[in-house]
Amino acid sequence: MRIIVADCSAEYTGRLQATLPMARRVLLIKADNSLLIFSELGSYKPLNWMASPCTITDITPDHDPATEVPQKVIRAAATKSTDILEVTLQHIYSDETYDLGEDPGLIKDGVEDHLQRYLAEQIERIGEGATLVRREYPTAIGPVDIMAIDGNGVHVAIEIKRHGGIDGVEQLTRYCELLNRDPLLAPVRGIFAAQTITPQARTLATDRGFECLLLDYDDMRGVEDGSLRLF
Repeated sequence: MRIIVADCSAEYTGRLQATLPMARRVLLIKADNSLLIFSELGSYKPLNWMASPCTITDITPDHDPATEVPQKVIRAAATKSTDILEVTLQHIYSDETYDLGEDPGLIKDGVEDHLQRYLAEQIERIGEGATLVRREYPTAIGPVDIMAIDGNGVHVAIEIKRHGGIDGVEQLTRYCELLNRDPLLAPVRGIFAAQTITPQARTLATDRGFECLLLDYDDMRGVEDGSLRLF
């Protein structure tokens, strides 16, 4: 993991156009070459990012004594598209690299882990003709609980919680925004699945175009008969 603290600006070009003006920020470059840009305030969602697979290039500009030049330009170029994220570092306060070693991954709450496993095994509960891609589908910002393909051939990202709140919907939003940047996956729709879902979370999920799926733990274990409700 490479962590850079710097005054920087950024330009994202390609399918999307986005600009970050000059400000002090934190850049994370992960071992898979994913580049994420964070600010001091706001949520833990990055301001902008380039997901793997991509190529990272460090560029040191030629110095012109008559003009202020950046210390470095970091360019992240997507492998599967023409998207480019170019970060101009005007002043670098810290540039350190750390070996984090092998991560054992998130250990989920027992019930939540079982819900994920049961739904993966019974993936047609999200709709007739659905097929499982994999559990813990990797992304640059963490694994999606379940990635599936529905009966219409559309990719579906499923976020599973024991008790579904607004934070879970925000998490699913970040995953779908990132996954929909990949032309090999897009369009990706989202399903928010939980044993209980708060009214606020249901409203937010609906507003963002997600479906809400209530999970009956006993039914999924085969203790009771019944069906899930897909809203």
